[in-house]
Amino acid sequence: MNRSLSEVDPQIVQIMLQDLDRLQNCLTLIPSENYVSRAVMQMQASVLTSKYAEGTPGARYYNGCAAADGVESLAIERAKQLFGVDHVNVQPHAGNLANMAAYQALLERGDTILSMRLDHGGHLSHGLPQNFSGQYYNIVSYGVDPETEQIDINMIAELAKAHQPKLIIVGGSAYPRWFDFAQWREVADSVGAYLMADIAHTAGLIAADVHPDPVPYCDVITTTTHKTLRGPRGAIVMCRDELAEAVDRAVFPGIQGGPFMHTIAAKAVAFKEAMEPAFKTYQSQVVKNAKALAEALIGNGFRLVSGGTDNHLMLIDLTATYKQLSGRQAADHLENAGIIVNKNTIPSDKRSATTTSGIRLGTPMITGRGMKEGEMQLIADLITETLEGRRSAGTKRGVREKVSDLCGQFPIYEDLNLWT
Repeated sequence: MNRSLSEVDPQIVQIMLQDLDRLQNCLTLIPSENYVSRAVMQMQASVLTSKYAEGTPGARYYNGCAAADGVESLAIERAKQLFGVDHVNVQPHAGNLANMAAYQALLERGDTILSMRLDHGGHLSHGLPQNFSGQYYNIVSYGVDPETEQIDINMIAELAKAHQPKLIIVGGSAYPRWFDFAQWREVADSVGAYLMADIAHTAGLIAADVHPDPVPYCDVITTTTHKTLRGPRGAIVMCRDELAEAVDRAVFPGIQGGPFMHTIAAKAVAFKEAMEPAFKTYQSQVVKNAKALAEALIGNGFRLVSGGTDNHLMLIDLTATYKQLSGRQAADHLENAGIIVNKNTIPSDKRSATTTSGIRLGTPMITGRGMKEGEMQLIADLITETLEGRRSAGTKRGVREKVSDLCGQFPIYEDLNLWT
């Protein structure tokens, strides 16, 4: 019981160390990923992982939950303070489950949801036919304007009037622009719909006041805690007081059993860190770096969907520069050179979601390492060099060496030995 991990299972330690090496020596530009702090990681590995605590603070189905009640109550209060909301449920294990709980709290099977198309920047839990959302509800999808590649609120209003949705979802996983939540509230009110914001990607920016705030305008807000918020993998649901009971019932016993108390405790730590001045400085730099990287990529000849970014992410349309190169191929070439991105569909993509015509990039992780605008041009140049020389193994080896040198100047997780 008291042996260390390295004693119990050296094989898995070696696999984990391989990924630590990747994190240390690669440029990770996937916008949905982030480095957690040492404090968050320590709490995630705490003794709280051993406790079952079905129910909510003060109303558990197991005895021995005094510490669980304290941890969850603290996480709730910190999240309420951080976002300025009436009510928070901190138990959802993942963003998909947070959205499922929100729908279950607000809707009946077959009700109509107006949400963003996946290939235009939406998320699979917003209505993909293979996902529960597309199977349980009547999905009406909106997309971006074909000319501007940005959302036209007048188009949203027309769709809402024509289809009378019970729920309108604002938010996505690959949309590089701000949302004007006040305009969305007007549309929802015009048809008597609930308005829900999925801020999984922008929660950290919102908490730091560098992105418009959905709280004054939305009935329900969902977010993951592991992207820009820099917490453990998990999610939360926020709502107005009058929806609190329905949301809590939807989470438990609606879709989940016992909550992960070690993860909830780690969420509490992340919320505390997000209220510190350094967090606001970090998020502001995330946005500055994204704009600088976007400008550098455009300067190098790439076409970005919508022409740039307002937040932490951007989409490169590969068809404008490399007509035969798919997003999947580009991501593989870049990984071979030590640059980690993800393939991603672009609006009205003619390729499949497993192949794609674009790649998605973001700045949360490189900003967390301490990189600033000055490094963004270099990163854009490394991306360009890799894709231009993608047929040359020597070119990619050369880029990998440059990437390793750059990463060495901005190390992460020094002397972190939680696994020994």
